[in-house]
Amino acid sequence: MYKLDLPIDHKEKAAIERRRRAEQERQGRIFNSKYRQIGVDKNTLDQQIQDRKWMEDLEQKRASAFAKDAVRNDTIAQLLQRRQEYDERENNRALNEFRALHQQPFAQREWDLNDPDFLKKDMPARISDDDPRCGIATLQKFQGEDLNSRARAKYQQEQLREWSRLQKEDQLRAQQEQHSADRLFFAKQNELDQRAVELQRGEEQCRRDINKSVRNYNDALFQENQERRALKKRQDDYDNYAEMTNMVTSDLLSENPDQAMSQFGPHRVVVDRWKGMGEDRLQRIRDEQQQQLEEKKRRDEEERQREQEWDQRRIAEAKAGMIAEKQLERDRRAFEHDLKNDNQRLSNEQRNLKSYLDRVVYTNQPTAAYFTQFNGSSR
Repeated sequence: MYKLDLPIDHKEKAAIERRRRAEQERQGRIFNSKYRQIGVDKNTLDQQIQDRKWMEDLEQKRASAFAKDAVRNDTIAQLLQRRQEYDERENNRALNEFRALHQQPFAQREWDLNDPDFLKKDMPARISDDDPRCGIATLQKFQGEDLNSRARAKYQQEQLREWSRLQKEDQLRAQQEQHSADRLFFAKQNELDQRAVELQRGEEQCRRDINKSVRNYNDALFQENQERRALKKRQDDYDNYAEMTNMVTSDLLSENPDQAMSQFGPHRVVVDRWKGMGEDRLQRIRDEQQQQLEEKKRRDEEERQREQEWDQRRIAEAKAGMIAEKQLERDRRAFEHDLKNDNQRLSNEQRNLKSYLDRVVYTNQPTAAYFTQFNGSSR
């Protein structure tokens, strides 16, 4: 049998009571904010003084930084102001230059009314041989004038254009050859720089070859220029001889009916030698005009058929593009439908998971009594 009626230890009971009273007094001092704040904490005051000094130093540094920033901003503002003044001066100078170059009196809209040389610049009474204003009574067009001046001028312009093209091609070819020679020289020079002393003899030989190539090219160019001058001189001599022969054998004052034939073709005549046109020649002209008309109709028909083929091709390409766009639209709708189904499935899964957590996992919710067991002791 256990003995349960043991005697009470008064010393232990007194110690327990003493500790309980000390705990209650400690809790009263700690939990009473008014009693806990009575008194002076020197360490805290010293820390506050240090914090105050640190704040003053920080404020002084901040003011100094602001002052430096203000000085810098003033300097930048002065620079920007000088830059703005310089830009204004440049704009005014450019404006005056533009006015001097592009706003002259002759560029005004009313200059044609104020132009003192208006009559000098006006359209002449006759512009060309085919001017419709030149009637019978205008006295601006007479027989015996040179009606082939326009064709001759056009031919001369084409000849001059061909000469210019040939000269340009010669210059371009010479530049290309010069560029090729320069590239070869620079490539050899770089190679010689890399190999230094070991390829000195090769460098000198390469330079001699390049100089020889340039000399040969210059000789060839000189020979070409000499041949061109000789050819031009022979052509001029031939033209002069032909002109003298034509002047000697000319039948200008004869009664030869063939003298009206022009050198530019059998369909052209010299007006001041013209004796009239026969019926057979008029018929040939009419036949040739009819052939030209039929040829023009044929070309117009071919052009119309070509345009029709191009229209059919454009229509076919447009239809193909519409079909491709419809296919892309169907693919997009299918992708959106699949995405919608995936989002719906994920939403259902999340909803089921939340319902499972609320019903099964998170069932033991804490009450107010759970939080009252905290902060019950001063320790």
